[in-house]
Amino acid sequence: MKCACIVLACVAVCHGLLRIPLIRRRSARQLLEEKGLLEEHRRRFLSEPAAKFLLKNEQSVVPMTFDPDITYCGVISVGTPPQFFKVLFDTGSSDLWVPSVRCTGSSCGSHLKFNSSASSTFQAGSEPFQISYNSGFASGSTGYDTIKIGDVYVEHQMFGLTETEAISLGSVPWDGVVGLPFSNTSLDGSPTLLTNMWNQGKIPQNMFSMYLSSSVEGSVFVLGGADPTYYTGSIKWIPLYQATSFWNIQIQSITINGNTVACAGGCEAVVDSGTSVIIGSGDDVSNINGWLGATSDEYGTAAISCSFINLLPDVVFSINGYSFSLPPSAYVMKSGSGCVTGFAAPGPWILGEVFMRQFYTAFDMANSRVGFAQAV
Repeated sequence: MKCACIVLACVAVCHGLLRIPLIRRRSARQLLEEKGLLEEHRRRFLSEPAAKFLLKNEQSVVPMTFDPDITYCGVISVGTPPQFFKVLFDTGSSDLWVPSVRCTGSSCGSHLKFNSSASSTFQAGSEPFQISYNSGFASGSTGYDTIKIGDVYVEHQMFGLTETEAISLGSVPWDGVVGLPFSNTSLDGSPTLLTNMWNQGKIPQNMFSMYLSSSVEGSVFVLGGADPTYYTGSIKWIPLYQATSFWNIQIQSITINGNTVACAGGCEAVVDSGTSVIIGSGDDVSNINGWLGATSDEYGTAAISCSFINLLPDVVFSINGYSFSLPPSAYVMKSGSGCVTGFAAPGPWILGEVFMRQFYTAFDMANSRVGFAQAV
């Protein structure tokens, strides 16, 4: 009888959810390493994780940064008939954009491009579109069209069409970005894709969630709720902390073997699917890596011996009275011929893929909260 109740509960919860498969592709770092271009690229395009969380200015420039280790992407289509794009589902940005056929630079050469004249439902927008990168600008125009995500069509969605892009985007495994901010608006105050989906009655709850697998396949982006297939136990809900556009929460402390090693007295963090690692302040991250026996290079990458991974301690995040423990299998990553930790600096605290692979993550717009559960 208990098993029957669990099955019925899952059917009720999972009904109406949209599941978009995510593929873990080879990162820009891997591609650049193979071509022998990584060191040159790192010198030219220094990582600035904080850049994407700056507010828009009067010119509606949308801050965004380049992360060479991002690997997860899914597929959406734009227009009628549909034109397909690999996209990054990014909780750390606000806007939906894809390259335009007018984008002829080398950075657009490996990406799919949208042809507005081939879509019978496309309407041109009146505003320009700009994204600010630490390495330059991407710019173009705006438009409205039908977006298909999963089996659902979202009508009259505003999006950006880039015509110039920073060189740093040439190696990323995705064509465009779907911004998933906490706020309801994106370009010049227009509704986000998620907001339009909710307003048009396409999803059962104003919520989405993510399961990030370590494998090439198996990851999923879930619209309309949370899917218990991908986690064990219950979701631990965290209220948003001074939230504006992004998914901000408060960390009480970070400990190793019971010792507070970072965020003493609390710190604010952004939960961001568009950042590959865990970012933090320089002193705190140095302290964490010091406890782990890692040494950092000039770019902030902390190397660690692959031979001692099983001897390393858990790193424990105390959030809203809950303890979320990251084992070394979660925070140590293979990089080239060695290993590195998933803690990097400098920047604001950001809980990226390293944290989200360990914990299934739910983003609840309706109740202004983020939830974590142990991923399966």
